[in-house]
Amino acid sequence: MFQATHILLFFSVLSSFLPHGTAAFNLTLPGQHPDPEAVATQVHRRVNASMGRREMLRLSEKDVASCLTGNPIDDCWKCDPDWANNRQRLADCGIGFGQNAKGGKGGEFYIVTDSSDEDPVNPKPGTLRYAVIRNEPLWIVFPSNMMIKLSQELIFNSYKTIDGRGADVHIVGGGCITLQYISNVIIHNIHIHHCHPSGNANVRSSPEHYGYRTESDGDGISIFSSRDIWIDHCTLSRCKDGLIDAVMGSTAITISNNHFSHHNDVMLLGHSDHYLPDSAMQVTIAFNHFGENLVQRMPRCRLGYIHVVNNDFTRWEMYAIGGSGRPTINSQGNRYTAPEDPYAKQITKRLDAGEGEWSGWNWRSEGDVMLNGAFFVASGGEAGTDYQNAYSVEPKNVDRISLLTMSAGVLGVARDNNLGMWTRGANDGGVYFSDTGPEYTDDMSQSTMPLPPSRIFPLLSAFLAFLCLLFHTITLTTLL
Repeated sequence: MFQATHILLFFSVLSSFLPHGTAAFNLTLPGQHPDPEAVATQVHRRVNASMGRREMLRLSEKDVASCLTGNPIDDCWKCDPDWANNRQRLADCGIGFGQNAKGGKGGEFYIVTDSSDEDPVNPKPGTLRYAVIRNEPLWIVFPSNMMIKLSQELIFNSYKTIDGRGADVHIVGGGCITLQYISNVIIHNIHIHHCHPSGNANVRSSPEHYGYRTESDGDGISIFSSRDIWIDHCTLSRCKDGLIDAVMGSTAITISNNHFSHHNDVMLLGHSDHYLPDSAMQVTIAFNHFGENLVQRMPRCRLGYIHVVNNDFTRWEMYAIGGSGRPTINSQGNRYTAPEDPYAKQITKRLDAGEGEWSGWNWRSEGDVMLNGAFFVASGGEAGTDYQNAYSVEPKNVDRISLLTMSAGVLGVARDNNLGMWTRGANDGGVYFSDTGPEYTDDMSQSTMPLPPSRIFPLLSAFLAFLCLLFHTITLTTLL
């Protein structure tokens, strides 16, 4: 294992010296799909089937049709009148690259009864932290409205579902959610906001292990070398760094039905332009609403295959979709509404590359609706046959995009995270919640302050190169 790890690091460092290092090796990851175009086509088929059922039953069976939205994820579980007693049905409703994320399906239900987070090393039974570090599959639910103010990163173990349906659950504070070296996680119907850096402390990641954590970035959800991840119907805003970041060989991810607002760097996919394992990253971004006061990175992609489908982009300040390192971006059936700024009408932005280089990248727009002067700069025309299957899908009109994204974000409660608290209760609004602690504000999280340019990546690359050289020297000495 030691030798394999260092060989991988060696090639990662070596690739940084190659003009097109990311294409020099065909690395694969567990969970990577061999035919990403087939997955993209399958998403459209699921949407078409749901829309077809809605139209067919809209007039003939009103009781059934009332639950149909045309959104294949929601229609999969919401049409069950007893869904609250069949919660694990949700695990069968995923689409796209993260559709195999089973979360805690088949495991016991765990009820969060304690919103505190006082001890990240020895969490109390009944807290959320106690549940997410368990080894066994768990389906985690909340009996009432709750604000969980984290003291440190909430580090998950594999096979967990956080299911916030029926309550108004907010996660704020130190580090927020970390998915690292794990698989099969579903995060559903949770507010995540005002996350700030934490660390320089011990944090438990399993019943058997805790370790020292250096300072985190302050992401809402950080996905690190993990797979089979599904984030659905969450509302995210106002974190110090990214709202959702996926890096270091993560793949098989679906980000769907979420509402994003009030943030600068929304979503980062990929560690660096030369980190080869990220060439196997596959992410589906579907049915999300990118709302008010967003600046950039919706997403910002490095390497990999990113399918952006049926989302509603309600303006941006700099750009919507950016990338470097030759990622494949397949944009289909989205609505892009440009800002009033005449210099920010372009949806796409290539970074760290001239036109002579990025003109060969596979960036495609098919069936997108572009409003208020928005325009998408496509590239890679010679590789158009790679998208033959996707092109067979008919463009979606404006009404259809509105229907697919109308319930984006947390279901049944207000989307806005301005105050970090709420006055509404569960889905019926009949129960009111009051927290005795201070509200979270932008000043507390410092989420509006610009981050200084990171110096860690150049240092890390040099350090890895030194380790590889040292390992090579030790290996030669052993052989001699």
